[in-house]
Amino acid sequence: MKTGRLINIFIVVFVDLLGFGLILPLLPYYAETFGASPLIIGFLVASYAAASLVGAPILGRFSDRFGRRPILLLSVAGTFIGYLLLGFAHPIGQLVANLFASHSVNAFTISVLFLSRMIDGLTGGNITVAQAYISDVTDETNRARGLGIIGSAFGLGFILGPAAGGLLSRWGYNIPAFTAAGLALLNLISIFFFLPESLTDDQRTTIQQQQRPPITLKALIAALNRPKVGPLLVVRFFIMLAFAMFQAVFALFAQQRLNLSSQSTGFVLTYVGVYSVLVQGVGIGLLTKRFTDNTIIITSLCVMALGFIGWALTPTLPIMLLVILPLSGGGWVLNTIITSAITKAVEPEEIGGMLGISTSIESISRVISPTLGGFLFGSVGMWAPGVAGAVVLLWAVWMAYRRILMEKVVEIPQPVEECCG
Repeated sequence: MKTGRLINIFIVVFVDLLGFGLILPLLPYYAETFGASPLIIGFLVASYAAASLVGAPILGRFSDRFGRRPILLLSVAGTFIGYLLLGFAHPIGQLVANLFASHSVNAFTISVLFLSRMIDGLTGGNITVAQAYISDVTDETNRARGLGIIGSAFGLGFILGPAAGGLLSRWGYNIPAFTAAGLALLNLISIFFFLPESLTDDQRTTIQQQQRPPITLKALIAALNRPKVGPLLVVRFFIMLAFAMFQAVFALFAQQRLNLSSQSTGFVLTYVGVYSVLVQGVGIGLLTKRFTDNTIIITSLCVMALGFIGWALTPTLPIMLLVILPLSGGGWVLNTIITSAITKAVEPEEIGGMLGISTSIESISRVISPTLGGFLFGSVGMWAPGVAGAVVLLWAVWMAYRRILMEKVVEIPQPVEECCG
């Protein structure tokens, strides 16, 4: 495991998630100031995933062909532009309304919010390419640990991001967006000057000489039908279908059920971030030493389902802080273990493309979940997203048992030298 390169990519992911953490808990409040309903907010959150559905597999495939570093530069540049648009949404909305002599300033402003998230989603292959980079510089014996360490960068980003975003929002919801844009610019500079390429020239030449199937719906279906990768992708879809519903409506849940302000919600997410660092930076390494991937997947799904049931019944903040532990902890463990298993189940030259397809499948769930979560929350009850998430996860438990545990497809042996970049 190339520790120096892991540190470099850790910093890249940390800064990226720090910016994302600044705006994530505030986006519903920001949109609400322009008259957006819970359903529109759900669509807004889903727009990022819809764009990522298109962009992620393309960027993943390009990273296999042209290298991880140039694609990271492209994706972070798109993130920078998206955050700038987010910060300038209201002035741009006013300008467009004046050009069309319209009084619908809020409608135009919300349209700019959608545009900003779609640009970020279309170019936002940051995490997919970072995961491929990690796969290049680790072997299968320590890949889950490497992905877990990088996953802890998510937690560190959420330790500082939401709390800082909540404090900055006192001066306006656009201030965190401008701050996130500044962080993206710093990240762009850092990648350009300090991050080396993980693929060798020989590896890129070999990939470029191969005939690769086009990135189409047919290719996605083919990936789902692969005996080793398909079951992992299907189970990951169900996991993210539930988890993305929680993420999409949590700010509204905190506001309406728990009576939390945007600043308080930010501090709750900071608490979640601290827990994430412990789970992904330490816990995953300990789990993979003692248990098989199959056991971890089945157990984590059951624990996560219990967390969702607890979320549906949560009456107060202290109970919510306890419920978050199995709910989010199970999700982080599953995400890391399944990502690691996917990289072991394909050839080294397929890693970027397959992780891109995995991200697309995740994006499909993120398109469905925010809209579904917003509908259930606003039309059925604040408890409904939690119950729906638990049902989805119980279905995933059955799928994992039948198609992963019984077929034993998780642990795929590969020569160490083929996994290293």
